[in-house]
Amino acid sequence: MTRTSPGDTKLLICVWHAFSLWNPPPEMAERIRSRWPEMRVVHLPRFDHIMEEVPDADIFVGFSLRPEQFLLARKLKWLHSTAAGVGQLMYPELRKSGIEVTNASGVHRVPMAEHILGTLLALARRFPDCFRYQQQSHWAQHELWAAPVRPRELRGQILLFIGFGAIGQEVARIIRPLGMRVWAVTRSGRANEGIAEQVLPASRLDEALPQADFIVLAAPETPETRKMMGAREFALMKPSAYFLNVSRGVLVDEPALISALEQHKIAGAALDVVSQEPLPPESPLWKLDNAFITSHMSAVSEHLWERQTDLLMENLELWFAGNELLNRVDPNRGY
Repeated sequence: MTRTSPGDTKLLICVWHAFSLWNPPPEMAERIRSRWPEMRVVHLPRFDHIMEEVPDADIFVGFSLRPEQFLLARKLKWLHSTAAGVGQLMYPELRKSGIEVTNASGVHRVPMAEHILGTLLALARRFPDCFRYQQQSHWAQHELWAAPVRPRELRGQILLFIGFGAIGQEVARIIRPLGMRVWAVTRSGRANEGIAEQVLPASRLDEALPQADFIVLAAPETPETRKMMGAREFALMKPSAYFLNVSRGVLVDEPALISALEQHKIAGAALDVVSQEPLPPESPLWKLDNAFITSHMSAVSEHLWERQTDLLMENLELWFAGNELLNRVDPNRGY
């Protein structure tokens, strides 16, 4: 794909989400204009005028660009997603176009790693149950210890990551002093050396599930990973094991998860993401004592747009220098 010079480039930022934090502040466009005053930078806070602005855009920044909008983007050379997951962009027209696609992988690494660490401690020490008993003004020391799944230590427990990218590797680093054993299942069966005790290919997930005490789903959304965790996978888990999902809700067969929780086939689930967001009030997940819901808050951080802008600025420098971009997405893999 032919690179442009700053003076010949139009960069279009267009993100709108009901959750205000996911929307870029004006400072993102201002920083880009300050660095490259000759570049045309357009920031649309909503999609109202995208059909007018996208046809002559060289670079698009945003997590959503629908097929009908993409077909109008005849000059587009590079699409940078402000989300790490790009499943919503992997439609045939874009995949076949040859346009460079990058994502925000790594931007959410710190808050999500801290979120996972906090969740592991909360589940191991039964904090959600402690809070429920507090709401009842009940001193529940005996009940908590006599429960089928008791409070426990994290030390020596096996923490299995399904998908082991920047987030899983950050958790592995910060959790090492607690003495947890980190395992990982990746598509290829490979990972950076020395971070995980064991790394298995996706074809051997069935071997890992029965041995894990905590399972964190952190895989990308692709046609192969949708509903990868279903009734068979939950049946392979220990009755004392906890399941955490910080990836995408569509990677889980939700009725199968609800059934496993209702029948106490697993100890519990901590869900930051679900198949339909917001989670409907009628969902059984709200009322299950062994479901802990955090409303897609794992990536929330006061430093989000500082990091997003730093990554975009670094990639723009690489773009104009004709160098390889960071966080390139492989359209064949979908991540």
